[in-house]
Amino acid sequence: MASAEIAAEHERILREIESTDTNCIGPTLRSVYDGQEHGLFMDKLEGRIRNHDREIEKMCNHHFQGFVDSITELLKVRGEAQKLKGQVTETNQKLQSDGKELLKSMDELRQCRLQQRNIATTIDKLTHCLPVLEMYSRLQEQMRAKRYYPALCTLEQLEQSCLPRAGGYRFCAIMAENIPVLRTHIRDVSMSDLKDFLESIRKHSDKIGETAMKQAQVQSSRDSDITHQQRTGSGKRLRREVGSGTMVESSGGSPNSEQDSGILDVEDEEDDEVPGAHDLVDFSPVYRCLHIYTVLGSRDTFESYYRKQRRKQARLVLQPHSNMHETLEGYRRYFNQIVGFFVVEDHILHTTQGLVNRAYVEELWEVALSKTIAALRTHSSYCTDPDLILDLKNLIVLFADTLQGYGFPVNQLFDMLLEMRDQYGEILLKKWNLSFRQIIDQDNYSPIPVSTEEEYRRISGQFPFQDPELEKMSFPKKLPFSEFVPKVYSQLKEFIYACLKYSEDLHLSSTEIDDMIRKSTNLLLTRTLSHCLQYAIKKKNVGLAELVQIIINTTHLEMSCHYLEEFISNITNVPPDGVNATKLYGTSTFKDARHSAEEEIYTNLNLKIDQFLQLADYDWMAAQGGGQASDYLSDLIAFLCSTFSVFTHLPGSPIEHARLPGKVAQTACMSACKHLSTSLLQLLLEADVRQVSMGALQQFNVDVKECERFARAGPVPGFQGDTLLLAFIDLRQLLDLFTQWDWSTYLADYGRPTCKYLRVNPHTALALLEKISRAMKDTSRKNNMFAQFRKNERDKQKLIDTVVKQLRNLIAAHQS
Repeated sequence: MASAEIAAEHERILREIESTDTNCIGPTLRSVYDGQEHGLFMDKLEGRIRNHDREIEKMCNHHFQGFVDSITELLKVRGEAQKLKGQVTETNQKLQSDGKELLKSMDELRQCRLQQRNIATTIDKLTHCLPVLEMYSRLQEQMRAKRYYPALCTLEQLEQSCLPRAGGYRFCAIMAENIPVLRTHIRDVSMSDLKDFLESIRKHSDKIGETAMKQAQVQSSRDSDITHQQRTGSGKRLRREVGSGTMVESSGGSPNSEQDSGILDVEDEEDDEVPGAHDLVDFSPVYRCLHIYTVLGSRDTFESYYRKQRRKQARLVLQPHSNMHETLEGYRRYFNQIVGFFVVEDHILHTTQGLVNRAYVEELWEVALSKTIAALRTHSSYCTDPDLILDLKNLIVLFADTLQGYGFPVNQLFDMLLEMRDQYGEILLKKWNLSFRQIIDQDNYSPIPVSTEEEYRRISGQFPFQDPELEKMSFPKKLPFSEFVPKVYSQLKEFIYACLKYSEDLHLSSTEIDDMIRKSTNLLLTRTLSHCLQYAIKKKNVGLAELVQIIINTTHLEMSCHYLEEFISNITNVPPDGVNATKLYGTSTFKDARHSAEEEIYTNLNLKIDQFLQLADYDWMAAQGGGQASDYLSDLIAFLCSTFSVFTHLPGSPIEHARLPGKVAQTACMSACKHLSTSLLQLLLEADVRQVSMGALQQFNVDVKECERFARAGPVPGFQGDTLLLAFIDLRQLLDLFTQWDWSTYLADYGRPTCKYLRVNPHTALALLEKISRAMKDTSRKNNMFAQFRKNERDKQKLIDTVVKQLRNLIAAHQS
């Protein structure tokens, strides 16, 4: 069984050796040598080799005859082949000999055909290369001439059309390598030109704005002339179209040459003295750079850079100088820069497609407008010169009209001008306050002397004064008022003109202008002029004559108020009797001033009377009174007489102008008499005066009689009867009661309307009686020489005590 398995294994190994490549037989043989039966295997291998040898021999024997036959035939063919070889060799020699000329001709033909092909190829290549070289040459010329946009177009055509057709030559590769470099160079150079342009317009925006504002001013003057010719004299002022046609829109397409670089064509206007603002600026760097960046595909980058740089410039332009408010030129430069900035932006807006848009420009303008208004409010608040404010207002109007002509909204500027109107009014009031003070200080408070008809007409032209009676008088003559009146009236008109100047060109209606002027004039009258008049009335060293002249002056100014009303109506074309028309308060102002002057007259007179009374030196214990008035009272009466003569001898028509001074004189005279009466009574009842003798009372009575004589003499005409004496009625009844010692009548009739001593107050009578009682008691102690006199004095003292008791009872009864 084991031998069978070994035989089978050996058979398998032999088959594997027969069928396997010799390179892979090693493992098979190794398996044989690793076994124990390799001798048996070798025997079996020898037997297999012998079998194969027998099979090979059989096969060789089977094919040997055919091999012999083949060799025999091959030997026959060799002879024929030798013969054929000789023939072929001979034929070849003949053919070689005969084909030499043909080969030579064929070689020549081949060379000719090759040259023809090369020439055709060369022509074809040159046909493609020459345009490249020509275009590159043109590109170099354009670069040398700094015509960068055409160069960029040439570069694009060279890259996209010519180089691909030319092929892969070395010079083409060099050109292709240089194209990005050239593009970068063109972009950098164009950006450099743009930066130079931005710097240039930043420096010259002042000049650009100045030119634009001059152009707007010229247009404004023309419009004003046309409007003045067509105006009917009423209605609302129309807004003027400023700067129309200033900018000419150009196509924003890509230019074909450097000459078509976006500079605006300006119409020939030989008559215009002021060129267009855009004529001063070469905008070609902007257009060139825009087109270059568009071609390079970086338009967004360019737009972003341009807007960013212009925003920075806007911030610089809108920053005012710290001393801008000192001169008008500072404001002018500030406005010129802003106008120049927005003229450039407006031009860019209308001549490019999308570099800036309307929203961007409007946003810039809103920022600029707010900052400009804030700066103007700040700097104008420092201004104290009305002329500078007025010039600034005109400059702002021109600034607004200029920008309005370019389509920018400027309503906020006009609103700010209306706000500045209040500041302008306050400055005017301060200026006119100084003018009025100067007029007051320089006035001589004397009627104006007029020597000739020319002088009279000149003053009548300054002040609306009409007096038929005065006109009939011959020269020389005097006007009732002083120089103060025509000067103040002229100043009032000048103030109205100043207000009117500010209201011009503010796009206000005539009614609004009229209302503004009237309100400002009312402020001037009620505040400034009123204070100045009070200053004139209250200042030191103002005499009664000056006060009287102030009364006359204010009277004439009051009568001229309706002329001021007409004057305002004439310059504003608004009737003064309109429903909403503001009335002037001049009448009340001058009335108040006149009343203050009158009160000052009364006060000054009373102060003078008090000064004289301070000189009174009564001997209250005098034994008997003198026969004449006291010296101080005589001086006081003389002063009053001379004072009231000023009232009664005032120059001017007695018919029209003496009425008011007469009334003032009467009031002043009555006031002075009442004050004198009251002061004399207070002098008599002073607490320091504890004793009053009958002799002193008699002297006091003499003084009062002197006062009554003065009142009775009529120092001022116009009093009816003894009206002026009523000022001393209280004092007279009191003195009569004591001098006549008529106590029975006083006590019996007290309280009755028909009482003889109706004006005698029981308190006053009691106080004076007690002083007399003290004086009599003191005298009784001193005079004890005669008994009978002491008895009479004792009787009188008892009577006084009885009257005192009755007076006290009377006072107590009335108090209860």
